[in-house]
Amino acid sequence: MEKSPISRVTSVTVMLFVILAACKLGQAVLEPVVFAVFIIAIAWPLQKAMQARVGKAIALTVTVAMTAAVILALFSLIAWSGREVVEWIRQNLDRVQETAMTWTSWLEEHDIFVFTLIAEHFNTASLVRLLHAIAVRVNTILAFAVIVLVYVILGLAETEFFQARIASLENQETSRRLLEGGRKIGEKFRTYMFVRTIASIATGLAVWGFVQFMELEMAGAWGVLAFALNYLPYIGSLIVTGLLPLFAFVQFGSIETPLFVFLGVLVIQFVIGSYLEPMFSGSALSISPPIVLFSIVLWTFLWGGLGAFLGVPLSIAALTIFEQFPSTRWVAEILSGGPPSASTRQPA
Repeated sequence: MEKSPISRVTSVTVMLFVILAACKLGQAVLEPVVFAVFIIAIAWPLQKAMQARVGKAIALTVTVAMTAAVILALFSLIAWSGREVVEWIRQNLDRVQETAMTWTSWLEEHDIFVFTLIAEHFNTASLVRLLHAIAVRVNTILAFAVIVLVYVILGLAETEFFQARIASLENQETSRRLLEGGRKIGEKFRTYMFVRTIASIATGLAVWGFVQFMELEMAGAWGVLAFALNYLPYIGSLIVTGLLPLFAFVQFGSIETPLFVFLGVLVIQFVIGSYLEPMFSGSALSISPPIVLFSIVLWTFLWGGLGAFLGVPLSIAALTIFEQFPSTRWVAEILSGGPPSASTRQPA
């Protein structure tokens, strides 16, 4: 007996709620696994192409080394640009304090007491807690990286066997759908990272050129920071768009230049996000923009910074799997971006 539409919606809603609750409760266990699977899906074609020529062991070693090198290079760029920003603040601390005091006085004249609000919520004890939390987070990141590396090595070594086990399932139709879904997810993940990389490079170069044009200091650091943070959809752009005007405000001490910087960065983000990314992704990553934003907010709430990065890939994977099965295909059709394709339109 076929389920009614209300029953189908209820079943999918309950299933998603249970999955999300499990992800929140099992964050420490699931985060490295999901991140490792994401890396494996992107790196597997490289290993598969290499092992036909040089053997599995060498191909696995080279693939893991190249993947680790790319990730390490990205984090090194973030660390370098962040260190440059912190060093600039240290060298210009007097200017920062003078600007803060000037505008704090102006705000207090208009009954906006910034320092009073800060003092109520920030003291020496809270500073100690903040530093302790940062130290704990650094140690956690190092442990997380090691766990992910182990999962990636084991996962790449077992990918072929895992695919063979799925192919040998008794229900061949389910087996075919799972393998096809996995293949499409891998393709979409690689397309997604390609598009994000192109957009990040373009954003970094555009911000660097714009900062140079505005004669702001640390143009190279801001370009690198814009490039790296652009891998976090919306959130990375928001950080750069918020920080650059503040630094322009400290450097020039006027309101006109920061406003112009703010508008310039907004234009850069809009042009690249609205024209460049769709041009490279086409219909391969067809997903509704509100769903993209919702995914980022949801997974940031569930898993923090890593969730902000994985939010869109996880949504892409879920919609791709939903698309493979008739009982859930309607979910993918509703949440995908753009007009429905001819194959999904139902006859009147």
